[in-house]
Amino acid sequence: MTAQLLIGPLLRRVTGDRATIWVETSEPAQVRVEADGGAAGSAATFCAYGHHYALVVVSGLAPDSSHAYRVTLDDNEVWPAAGSPYPPSVIRTRAAEDAAQPVSLLFGSCRQGSPQDAGRTLPPDALDAYSRRLMAEPEHRPDLLVLLGDQVYADETSHKVRRFLRRHRKAGSDAPSDQVVTFEEYTKLYLESWRDPEVRWLFSTVPSVMIFDDHELIDDWNTSASWRSDMAEQSWWRERIAGGLGSYWVYQHLGNLSPDELAADPLFQKVSAADDATDLLHEFGRSVDEPDSADNTDVPYQWSFALDLGRTRLVVLDNRCNRVLTPGARAMLPAAEWDWFISQAHGDYDHLVVGSSLPWLMPPAIHHLEAWNEAVSESRNPRWAAFGEKLRRVFDLEHWAAFGKSFTALGELFRRLGEGGVGAPGHRVGAGGAYAAPASISVLSGDVHHSYVARADFGHAMATPVMQLTCSPIHNEVPLPLRPLMRVSWLPPVARVVRGLAKSAGVTKPLIRWKRLSDPYFGNAIGTLTLDGRTARARIEGTSKDGHLHEVADNTYRP
Repeated sequence: MTAQLLIGPLLRRVTGDRATIWVETSEPAQVRVEADGGAAGSAATFCAYGHHYALVVVSGLAPDSSHAYRVTLDDNEVWPAAGSPYPPSVIRTRAAEDAAQPVSLLFGSCRQGSPQDAGRTLPPDALDAYSRRLMAEPEHRPDLLVLLGDQVYADETSHKVRRFLRRHRKAGSDAPSDQVVTFEEYTKLYLESWRDPEVRWLFSTVPSVMIFDDHELIDDWNTSASWRSDMAEQSWWRERIAGGLGSYWVYQHLGNLSPDELAADPLFQKVSAADDATDLLHEFGRSVDEPDSADNTDVPYQWSFALDLGRTRLVVLDNRCNRVLTPGARAMLPAAEWDWFISQAHGDYDHLVVGSSLPWLMPPAIHHLEAWNEAVSESRNPRWAAFGEKLRRVFDLEHWAAFGKSFTALGELFRRLGEGGVGAPGHRVGAGGAYAAPASISVLSGDVHHSYVARADFGHAMATPVMQLTCSPIHNEVPLPLRPLMRVSWLPPVARVVRGLAKSAGVTKPLIRWKRLSDPYFGNAIGTLTLDGRTARARIEGTSKDGHLHEVADNTYRP
């Protein structure tokens, strides 16, 4: 049979004169990508669970230019599709010496697949809206799309996916009837979501990186040690882990790696060389779901990653899989991964951007509530601890504030970076051995189904602005009853009351304060962070009923 293009092409990383293109095909094939100007690359597909994938490295791209490209499977051209109404897909490269060239990052999280269920209609998809605008205004093409979690929902499936589950599940299966479990079932989520025509075109022409949040596996994934213990008793959970993490590695994580990182990744080399990588990926998925313990410095697999774009450093953190869940020593990142993060925070750059699926700075009342809950959950009184654990799960109290040591450590790192000076963990060496503070520090987040901009206050003058930029959802919604609660959680009187509750549990006051600079926005939205010289500009745009974008926040900050 002639191979067809099922998903893709996805333009993932563009690094110097090379780019990576990801595809899924219907049959084994030799995939070739040819770009204008003579740049090209090819790769054979690899097979896993009866599905076929390739990651093609295109080499020889000219700097500071746009290259339209074509994809062939066994010499049959499959992209651009015949009769496509969309503009050509292009690979845009940056100038070889691009220190002064601005960087534009598009970001957001929480995107349900576009097909609608009967009786439930979501507001317009922000990625669809952005894609249509980019077709009309290609000169505003961003450098990178940063997707911050919940790219697919394993536990909230569409009617179409649930029909598939009913038809293909074995009789007597005790897996949840409305949730995906196996790798094969996960493929239906990506097929449903990533074949949306406008989004498919956007992915083919704007480079993207991605990190998971909980819904790629299940709501509240790795909330606590007792949560893990309870989930382990479910007969279907180990298969969900194997399928979820295996499919995430194939569909999302592989594209986060540069060509050099791909060449150094042992699993990718094994999978690429195997006749059938099913067993490899199944064992990998099962084995890497082991959160680090307080006394273990090993990381089963590092999902966090970093890259540089001009004078901007982006570090994207795993907030889920490798958490330390040991009571009394909870941490958002294990020791080895935290050390890696610290090493990435050192370097020669102007702007530091940290991708964190969970916001570092939450509405203050919610922050204090989560800090109180962590203290109660670790109470020596078993009844209080059980009560705290129950609340933690019911109300999703598991953001940075619920990992208090990590919250404080991240703030301390930002403080030391922002102060610069001799001995600080800053950046370029200046006169007298001092370090120059970065021009800005921005934390990009999602998860909470509303968007806002907040600025951290460290209690003294500091040149470097430290900002929390939260944009969520891209295509979902927050229940109407929760919106007033989220609004009032920003109010100082409410925050003071909840802070008193946290204080009664022995929680010390945070060393920093933060102020919201934009009103909470509850519609579907997409964010843009533009970094130009020493200036940063953060914009959040929501979707109107007719599917267009409109501005809901615009903040400029600089030293």
